[in-house]
Amino acid sequence: MLTTGTKAPKIKGVEFKGKTTVLYFYPKDDTPGCTANACNFRDNYAMLTEQGFTIIGVSPQDEKSHTKFKEKYDLPFELIADTDKSIAQAYQVWGKKKFMGREYEGILRTTFVINDKGVITTIIDKVDTKNSTEQLLKSIVK
Repeated sequence: MLTTGTKAPKIKGVEFKGKTTVLYFYPKDDTPGCTANACNFRDNYAMLTEQGFTIIGVSPQDEKSHTKFKEKYDLPFELIADTDKSIAQAYQVWGKKKFMGREYEGILRTTFVINDKGVITTIIDKVDTKNSTEQLLKSIVK
């Protein structure tokens, strides 16, 4: 079970050491909640990067979908295509969900803050998509 103080699972091509990373998992590009989440980080991107944060979004869509999503909403941060769900599984955010009475497997919307040593310092599992940045800053463990 991942908890604060746990070493963050490695992601190919992503280096956590030397920076503070906000790694947020979201279900699907260009859906209302996911767009609100991404656009809130976009709107606060300059302030977040000034405070030393690197923002990375992860979802199961492919690169083509991510590229369209980034271009449509002018997202200035990296989106990782986790088409095989290996990253979501490593971070334990792939699981059973319910929507409109239907049960299915999917991404459990979660935000992780990973410090410059690669250790998880904050986990937000009840994400307020419209106020992601404010929620993030209030929950940071120094």
